[in-house]
Amino acid sequence: MTTPFQRRPGFLPFSKPTIRQAEIDEVVDSLKSGWITTGPKAQKFEEAFAAYTGFPIALALSSATAGLHIGLMALGIKPGDEVITTPMTWVATTNMIEVLGAKPVLVDIHPDTLQIDEAQVAAAVTPRTVGILPVHFGGAPCHMDPLMEVARKHGLWIFEDAAHGVGTLYKGRHVGCFDRLGVFSFHPIKNMTTAEGGVLVLRDEAMAKTLRALRFHGLEKQAWNRYAEGGTAQVEVIMPGFKYNFMDLQAAIGLPQLASVNDFNNRRRELAALYQDLFADVPELQLPVMPAYGHHATWHLYPVRVKEAFGMNRDAFMTELKARNVGTGIHFKAVHTHPYYQQKYPGLEKVLPHATWVSERICSLPLFPAMTEDDVRYVVAAVKDILARRTGH
Repeated sequence: MTTPFQRRPGFLPFSKPTIRQAEIDEVVDSLKSGWITTGPKAQKFEEAFAAYTGFPIALALSSATAGLHIGLMALGIKPGDEVITTPMTWVATTNMIEVLGAKPVLVDIHPDTLQIDEAQVAAAVTPRTVGILPVHFGGAPCHMDPLMEVARKHGLWIFEDAAHGVGTLYKGRHVGCFDRLGVFSFHPIKNMTTAEGGVLVLRDEAMAKTLRALRFHGLEKQAWNRYAEGGTAQVEVIMPGFKYNFMDLQAAIGLPQLASVNDFNNRRRELAALYQDLFADVPELQLPVMPAYGHHATWHLYPVRVKEAFGMNRDAFMTELKARNVGTGIHFKAVHTHPYYQQKYPGLEKVLPHATWVSERICSLPLFPAMTEDDVRYVVAAVKDILARRTGH
């Protein structure tokens, strides 16, 4: 006999950062030290992140969006240039191309993995194309080998948007800097957090010098160089820059987070595997599919697609889950369906059929390390209850 569905008393959010006493203690230590903006912990975090990913240089910033902005500038992007990217991303990816006067050229995705379609990237290259900005979606990697082949063939750069990718491997290598540059995000819903923040990874010290200046007012010397013991307060601006620096308060959260991110990711994989098993008998949902090429996914998201057979659209499905105390998210409303991009680049719905279809149906279910197996079972039970009430079974 089937047990009747019972609504849980408390709300289960779509995501929740894992903040422990270790993070709290580090923040308190920073507050007591007097270094609350960019200082020694920010430098320590950069060194630790570079060591974790295996890239020589890591430059922490106030956000991944800031990293996209100055990273594109350092790559020399200019008005009229074209950058090939995916519509299945948060709009920061394309916004930063737009604000610099260039054109984001959107190509379709693989409908199963939701990663950028490398064959369509190759077909989209024109004389105006300067680079490729792939997005490693949901904690799984793009197919980098063919993308690198396209870049080499046409003399393009690749700037990886690895906002979802801390701990993600492609054929044994950490994502982020297969070519020139990569950016990661530490927003609270990501696999690790610094409250807000991001980091650029790269190998080129000359580019790093430019990026350090761009992230802090165009100064040749950063705050840590100027105010630490033995430093000099003299400042010199070598180019116009921004206020995109990363604070010690953020690093204080990030250092213990980075030390635990593999554990966080392992837990995400366990929970995702349980979802996959428990949803196996729900054909009305299209479940996440991992790429066939060699990779190590970190399950930043658990995105399902609500198929027509469910008997309701995605938005109604999310409303029903909320009524059962289950939080959800949309990752993502495709770029070309936002009003600005619809108006500037009309007709892309027909050019991007897979992304358009997914955009109308995708829904991220709760997935974060502090969840229990019973939380996952509750979400699945809630989905099955919604389905049963729609079908009368």
